[in-house]
Amino acid sequence: MDVSIQLTPGLSSGPTSTPNAVPVAAPRQHRAHRSGGTRDDRYRSDIHTEAVQAALARHKEEKMALPMPTKRRSAFVQSPAENCTPPDTSSASEDEGSLRRRQAAISAMLAQNLQSPEYWINRSVQGSSTSSSASSTLSHGDGKTHNHNHSQGQTSVLADVLAHTRIESSSVPPDVTSTVPQDRNSRVDLPPNIAVKGMTRGQSRSSMMDTAGGVPAHSRVSTKIQQLLNTLKRPKRPPLSEFFQDDSEEIVEVPQPDPNTPRPEGRQIIPVKGEPLGVVSNWPPALQAALARWGATQAKSPALTALDITGKPLYTLTYGKLWSRSLKLAYTLLNKLGTKNEPVLKPGDRVALVYPNSDPGMFWVAFYGCLLAEVIPVPIEVPLSRKDAGSQQIGFLLGSCGVGLALTSEVCLKGLPKTQNGEIMQFKGWPRLKWVVTDTKYLTKPSKDWQPHIPTANTDTAYIEYKASKEGTVMGVAVSKISILTHCQALTQACNYCEGETLVNVLDFKKDSGLWHGVLTSVMNRIHTISVPYSVMKACPLSWVQRVHVHKARVALVKCRDLHWAMMAHRDQKDANLSSLRMLIVADGANPWSVSSCDAFLNVFQSHGLKPEMICPCASSPEAMTVAIRRPGAQGTPLPARAILSMAGLSHGVIRVNTEDKNSALTVQDVGHVMPGALMCTVKPDGPPMLCKTDEIGEIVLNSRAGGTMYYGLPGVTKNTFEVIPVNSGGTPIGDVPFTRTGLLGFVGPGSLVFVVGKIEGLLSVSGRRHNADDLVATALAVEPVKTVYRGRIAVFSVTVFYDERIVIVAEQRPDANEEDSFQWMSRVLQAIDSIHQVGLYCLALVPANTLPKTPLGGIHVSETKQHFLEGSLHPCNILMCPHTCVTNLPKPRQKQPVGVGPASIMVGNLVAGKRIAQASGRDLGLIDDQEQSRKHQFLSEALQWRAQTDPDHVLYMLLNAKGVAVSTATCSQLHKRAEKITAALLERGGINTGDNVVLLYPPGIDLIASFYGCLYAGCIPVTVRPPHPQNLAATLPTVRMIIDVSKAACILTTQTLMKILRSKEAAASVNVKTWPSIIDTDDLPRKRPSHIYKPPTAEMLAYLDFSVSTTGMLTGVKISHSAVNALCRSIKLQCELYSSRQIAICMDPYCGLGFVLWCMSSVYSGHQSILIPPMELETSLPLWLSTLSQYKIRDTFCSYSVMELCTKGLGTQTEALKARGVNLSCVRSCVVIAEERPRLALTQSFSKLFKDLGLSPRAVSTAFGARVNLAICLQGTAGPDPSTVYVDMKSLRHDRVRLVERGAPQSLPLMESGTILPGVRVIIVNPETRGPLGDSHLGEIWVSSPHNASGYYTIYGEESLQADHFNTRLSFGDTETLWARTGYLGFVRRTELLDASGDRHDALFVVGSLDETLELRGLRYHPIDIETSVSRAHRSIAESAVFTWTNLLVVVVELSGSEQEALDLVPLVTNVVLKEHHLIVGVVVIVDPGVIPINSRGEKQRMHLRDSFLADQLDPIYVAYNM
Repeated sequence: MDVSIQLTPGLSSGPTSTPNAVPVAAPRQHRAHRSGGTRDDRYRSDIHTEAVQAALARHKEEKMALPMPTKRRSAFVQSPAENCTPPDTSSASEDEGSLRRRQAAISAMLAQNLQSPEYWINRSVQGSSTSSSASSTLSHGDGKTHNHNHSQGQTSVLADVLAHTRIESSSVPPDVTSTVPQDRNSRVDLPPNIAVKGMTRGQSRSSMMDTAGGVPAHSRVSTKIQQLLNTLKRPKRPPLSEFFQDDSEEIVEVPQPDPNTPRPEGRQIIPVKGEPLGVVSNWPPALQAALARWGATQAKSPALTALDITGKPLYTLTYGKLWSRSLKLAYTLLNKLGTKNEPVLKPGDRVALVYPNSDPGMFWVAFYGCLLAEVIPVPIEVPLSRKDAGSQQIGFLLGSCGVGLALTSEVCLKGLPKTQNGEIMQFKGWPRLKWVVTDTKYLTKPSKDWQPHIPTANTDTAYIEYKASKEGTVMGVAVSKISILTHCQALTQACNYCEGETLVNVLDFKKDSGLWHGVLTSVMNRIHTISVPYSVMKACPLSWVQRVHVHKARVALVKCRDLHWAMMAHRDQKDANLSSLRMLIVADGANPWSVSSCDAFLNVFQSHGLKPEMICPCASSPEAMTVAIRRPGAQGTPLPARAILSMAGLSHGVIRVNTEDKNSALTVQDVGHVMPGALMCTVKPDGPPMLCKTDEIGEIVLNSRAGGTMYYGLPGVTKNTFEVIPVNSGGTPIGDVPFTRTGLLGFVGPGSLVFVVGKIEGLLSVSGRRHNADDLVATALAVEPVKTVYRGRIAVFSVTVFYDERIVIVAEQRPDANEEDSFQWMSRVLQAIDSIHQVGLYCLALVPANTLPKTPLGGIHVSETKQHFLEGSLHPCNILMCPHTCVTNLPKPRQKQPVGVGPASIMVGNLVAGKRIAQASGRDLGLIDDQEQSRKHQFLSEALQWRAQTDPDHVLYMLLNAKGVAVSTATCSQLHKRAEKITAALLERGGINTGDNVVLLYPPGIDLIASFYGCLYAGCIPVTVRPPHPQNLAATLPTVRMIIDVSKAACILTTQTLMKILRSKEAAASVNVKTWPSIIDTDDLPRKRPSHIYKPPTAEMLAYLDFSVSTTGMLTGVKISHSAVNALCRSIKLQCELYSSRQIAICMDPYCGLGFVLWCMSSVYSGHQSILIPPMELETSLPLWLSTLSQYKIRDTFCSYSVMELCTKGLGTQTEALKARGVNLSCVRSCVVIAEERPRLALTQSFSKLFKDLGLSPRAVSTAFGARVNLAICLQGTAGPDPSTVYVDMKSLRHDRVRLVERGAPQSLPLMESGTILPGVRVIIVNPETRGPLGDSHLGEIWVSSPHNASGYYTIYGEESLQADHFNTRLSFGDTETLWARTGYLGFVRRTELLDASGDRHDALFVVGSLDETLELRGLRYHPIDIETSVSRAHRSIAESAVFTWTNLLVVVVELSGSEQEALDLVPLVTNVVLKEHHLIVGVVVIVDPGVIPINSRGEKQRMHLRDSFLADQLDPIYVAYNM
């Protein structure tokens, strides 16, 4: 035989010797290996190995590539402590019971030495060649075919696929926004540069069933309130109940059922009866009676042998000792705990038993002591720490059972976690417990006259066994005295137990089969039990085989994993003999992989005397106890049946023998016949308990006296489980016998044999098909996990996202696994599960070794893991999301109807006869009598001269520094004189001509204002530009340069400091400093007056240029004429009631828009005093703005969103301190946020709430709205009603419709009115395509007409048509005379019930968002801010987020404020929330550091800059996940 037979099947390369290879090499070399990592080989599953190989080979032929996620190197460095965890600290077992994940890990199906050597040799040759290159399964097709050999390192090729997927913005990735299903085999998305040929479409939807089972939850509003709501005059809205109905019907695309879906065809099943329960004359009347009998008559007979940690016998408890100690305990419990008159325990009370698995003797005594005292024992696991996974749920169990007392041993009590003063810690969620130690020395011998009361077994509860449900809740199953007895009798009959036999028990003796066989039935039959604790099994997996050999045991009680481990280690034991066994009970024989474990074990140990007919798998559940067990056969009887079922059939719940494709088959073994005295049938697992057909998979239900009776203390849940009456297809009950649901899925095969294919709790129901979590675990484990997965620890569960279940797999990654292997393993698991189970995975995550929550016996706590996943506290180190392949129920993309303008367009404009046109206007400017002298001046420059003459010492401006000190002030005459000096300098030095553009480059302050008027005096046109940031010249200077170039500035006015910066070396690095226009520094100018002050010939002449970078990254300059300036200042003056004696405070940047107008012009026009607070001063002194408002008793203040956000985030916790410093904001009447966007309602509301304590009136905060074409459209002034808020339906908004809903309705979006429309301004809502006016409450573009509209764009390089289109455009019908300007913003006007100043009903303008910014996805219109709001709510560590599209992919960039290990938690949460709330699949999730998302001076996100940085790979992201 050749040595290369050493290879395990699969893709491992190099002759590593593994424990389940054919025995060839010398055993010594083997042992040397075993202590190391190869031990992990016992966590492999060979159950699907062949199928997986075939599936992966198929995928390989298709040449697929997944873009690998990119990760910053610093992230997730595992601490060395984790790396050197000794192998035994994380037990890989499952928790001996309900959580059964581990068993996949430890089974082996192909008995390796059955196959011929050639098979292995061929296998090994293939194996070594395929794995020669790390990423060969990811080899990619490039349009061109690759001729080069696979063995060339394809890592480079993969790297360059990644380069393309990330950087080339020109390349087009697949349009994943369409819902056309792709062929199943091609479900891995391709990188952008791949041409896909010959894909067939439309085959994958076959199996989707109707998922929209949303049950409407009717509103619980009382009828009185309802009547009240109806009588109030409201706009017409749907009735309230509709808002709270699940509208999944409208949203979800319901796949049509496939006609080829297999359906059950058999007749209805007939309940199956077990053999009658025989009556044996000497059976005891109660279990305690049996113990009393053996204790008296067979006192020397051994009852229990316990082993020490090395596997040697520690002590043997005889029946006499067991009886006497149990009696003592019973006596002590009833008589010695309290006083005689007030005993602590009465019969029927519940008591917790807390004993470790290594101490069965103490547990037996405690259990039987409780039975004799007639108190009810509740065995639970020993809590290891306060934070133990699931210990809170155990608390729920103790609470629901009303437990107040816990019995434990002295050793165990010492080991429990204690508080500082030595008391036992109060565990999370536990009731207060009294602890009682039951060691013999603390027990009292009963008095002579005391006898325990042993009644004949009745229906009273005898003990309570705990079980964990799928959701993680722990419930107590109550077992009555008669049930215990009957169950023991039935087991005795089925297993043919005889008095005096020896039994080896490896299972947990606190519950399930370990308790039923190893503690109860064994005592009834005077059996000698040898208890092998789990800790011994971990150290020496063969210990149970040795015990059978040494004690010549007749029965052994094990699980699959014990078979698997013993088989792995069997070389260490040459002489073990199992011929004494008559029965090897496999307690989890119902598992899908038990058959492979049993076969492999038999195969190895047949030569050691094991006979095939001894292997007896059984099926059980906590509720029904033992359901079925294979009876021990006589030698030579034919071996029991196997069923090879089609996975596809199983997923539809029908039994089909697999014929065609052996890769997607499941082999199951029978678990024998139903228990004696029981009646069994199968019913549909969901809905009413309808009997199944013979070829249908159903839940097994059982009627028997031997099962549990109820969930203790939970009558509601009990009814649905313990009192089920099956109905036939017509819906009529088949009798009045109540059955118990077992939680097992299966069917009855030929000869009434019972087959189990899975458990309800492991059922994942996706798009109407059922998959079993255990099967998926087995498939994942068959994909070469040894390099990647730590000890086979894999959890599978499903989460509900967008009206369907989505499958998530979480595995622990080995400390030494590298990034690429892990990614490769993940992509192969996707492919394997896709091929074998025909289901797409939603998310596959790897977490560091030993970090998943554990059950008490070391298995993975699945429900806690799911909880962590949904809370974002799982901290994965690798993650792969595949929403595109598995989310198949997205609504169809919207097809837009073409619009034509014709006679029908009155309808297209949504105008129905008699409906009010959506328009609104402010008060009329002309009619308002304005006595002010300044009204006579057409030009601001004249107004300033007039003020300097008439009121020279009136202070117009006051600039504050960070300390709140006025660093400079300007009276009317000072400002005028300073302006004159600047004019003189301009005319002298600059050689400037009238009409030239001059750039003003100043920090916020009075110099800026003076130079503005200096330019007006000189007849130049000022252009204000934000100065470059000295610490960040590379980013900020190019914008300055661009504005200077675009505006063709003739010269630059600036300060000395800035002049130096412009000419510095650092500046030269980013721009050409030699070509600046002439620079004039205005710091120390000579005292000269210009010869004359320029006066424009007409008011239509340009006053200044306003440049601003929009959020889409466009630099736009607009021309503002003198008449517009005048009209705007007048409009603001009237709206805010400004006059000379008033003071206002401005805390915002003065470079463009309304901020510039308020900062530079408004005071000169109206004469009020402006207190100027540069926002950058807030960075050093946050409370500056608020304390100024308080100190100067300011009534009106203006700020930007960024200032408001700074105060909200920075001062939110300091309101008490501010109050103590005397800050009082009750003087503030209006605080207006100046912006060009939809009002940020959440921010303004939280600002109002936070500072309410400082006296801020909730009505004070409001917003303004302006756009490029008109700098101020709305501004909440003193007159007019408070701004109103409405709730609109987000789904309608995506369709460009407005539907008003109630507050709190699902999918509702609150919108706040943008402030009162300014005097002289008219707005109208227009359909942007047809240009027809729209009706009230319809969404359209906001058009504006007013004397202060801008006159046009300043040179967008000769785009005259655009000019006309944006500034001078007319409606297509209706009032076609008026000239309007298009704002480029979507919004609607709604007439409210409120009255305005003139007594008319008030028309409110609601801004929804900029048209340029909207994302068109799936034919719908999305506003980025809505998606970002959802994303920011997804996890507490998300500081800020921004979204943009990249060739139909939605990209979400998230700033992570927490630690880097949380980065990958965000990927699934972000994907979930966007899918749930916006019905979009996120294509790429980018996680970055705080502060990476660029924000402009108005606090608006610069999403296009962000997009450019992302595509140019300049973000330095922590992690980029491609959800492909």
